[in-house]
Amino acid sequence: MKITKHTVTSLAYELKVEGKLADKADEQQPLEYIHGTNMLIPRFEEELEGKEAGDDFDFTLSPEEGYGPYKMEYKFDISKDAFMVNGELQEQFLQVGNIVPMLDGNGNVVRGLVAAIGEDKVTMDFNHPMAGKTLHFTGTVLAVREATEEELENGLHGEYLPQEECGHKCHHCHGDCGDEEEEKEDCCHGENRRNGTCDNHNGGLDKECSCGDDCDCGCNEGEECSCK
Repeated sequence: MKITKHTVTSLAYELKVEGKLADKADEQQPLEYIHGTNMLIPRFEEELEGKEAGDDFDFTLSPEEGYGPYKMEYKFDISKDAFMVNGELQEQFLQVGNIVPMLDGNGNVVRGLVAAIGEDKVTMDFNHPMAGKTLHFTGTVLAVREATEEELENGLHGEYLPQEECGHKCHHCHGDCGDEEEEKEDCCHGENRRNGTCDNHNGGLDKECSCGDDCDCGCNEGEECSCK
């Protein structure tokens, strides 16, 4: 069977950036996704279109074909007040290198990298980790099959289910529902991989609560986080 829209595709691959290994999936923990559902970079899927189990692939994506150019305007200082909850500074998030989910002015959740910490300001970088990078992929197609109606409706691992049906409270689950294992912060040529799958590779974000267990915004009762 060839890789076409709505086929469940299993891949083993390596991603190299500037000659260094940035991410990989092997036969024991492959990348599995439903082709043609915007789970991966569009150009990545185009390169795989028409391939069959056993086929190898080797291609390079420019920054424009991947995650776009690095934009300096996405890196800026914000007040430490943004990390205050109930009058207390959330020190656990203020570590250089941390990825912190935050709300923008429209209430959308965005992930930012803590780039630097000053006396009263925090420098946040909201570029994708692979922005401005040339991505070199090599790998093998392990398996291809038709997706079931349930998988097309709910996602390969339930990622399309409403938040309250997943068993998670402060974020939409991606991967196996009910899995409380902390996400691995790797690029997975998308967002984060868990249990051999990737979180919304087309740039989607988990709606994670950034306020901890003492939050009174309602998210600890299963509602969407509204704190800032």
